[in-house]
Amino acid sequence: MTAGRLMLLDSASLYFRAFFGVPDQRRDTSEPPTNAVRGFLDMIATLVTAHRPTHLVACWDNDWRPQFRVDAIPTYKAHRLADGSGHEEEVPEALTPQVPLIRDALAAVGIARVGADGYEADDVIGTLVHQAAGRIPVDVVTGDRDLFQLVDDAAGVRVLYTGKGGVREPDLVDEAFLSARYDVASGRAYADLAVLRGDASDGLPGVAGIGEKTAAKLIARYGDLASLRAAVDGGDPEIKGAQRVRLEAGAAYLDVAPMVVKVAHDAPVPEVSAALPREVADPDLLGRLADDYGLTNPFKRVLTALDII
Repeated sequence: MTAGRLMLLDSASLYFRAFFGVPDQRRDTSEPPTNAVRGFLDMIATLVTAHRPTHLVACWDNDWRPQFRVDAIPTYKAHRLADGSGHEEEVPEALTPQVPLIRDALAAVGIARVGADGYEADDVIGTLVHQAAGRIPVDVVTGDRDLFQLVDDAAGVRVLYTGKGGVREPDLVDEAFLSARYDVASGRAYADLAVLRGDASDGLPGVAGIGEKTAAKLIARYGDLASLRAAVDGGDPEIKGAQRVRLEAGAAYLDVAPMVVKVAHDAPVPEVSAALPREVADPDLLGRLADDYGLTNPFKRVLTALDII
């Protein structure tokens, strides 16, 4: 495994958090909003300063609700649809114009931004983790527990989970964390648990009556979801009563849920240089953004963290 560390940002997770966590300082609502941009840049500065990655990629949702997942489970993220849109995610009005600014800010600084058509940022992250396996340790920064499935101590993959402490005090999720918090031994086991448990925030029903603790016990007993299902189908006498009824009733869901819950490892991710920039990529663009949107200080903090100034 090479020296250094690759940091992968779940960008939407972070800029949504920035939008809701950073005060809107506009004196006049006719001015463009910038709180999410400022917060996102400050997050990058904090993360780079604290964890010193050698490589950094902002992973992007080219498709926040991929068709292959909707085809498998139509309720997938359906509650997040904007009224009448059929496909657009409901995004706060003041956040929408800031997303292109975040893209421009990343381009100006020279931080790689990567998406893949037809896939979510989770899939981009999963693919980059798969590509990095055995070559360089990886930190995945996210507020989404779905990505706990990528944790792999042997491959040097961990998650910096921003759920409660934000980027300043994230939970460091490794296999010991998964064992202590969820009673599962690995990222793969967590994915199987997540299939059984479901996730209301993503519109995934799970198996009715099978909660997180029961799911963990079943995965621990049988090793993985496939072996559990084989035991159900084979009439294992240890699976009986209401539990058997529930698992049998959830068979159709369990047929398709893994492809929805598990992130892709083979998304068509373009090749980019993930190395930290050594100089500002587009000084003119950075200057315009700083002047037009009052982003001088956030840019300074990022450039200082990157040792560019």
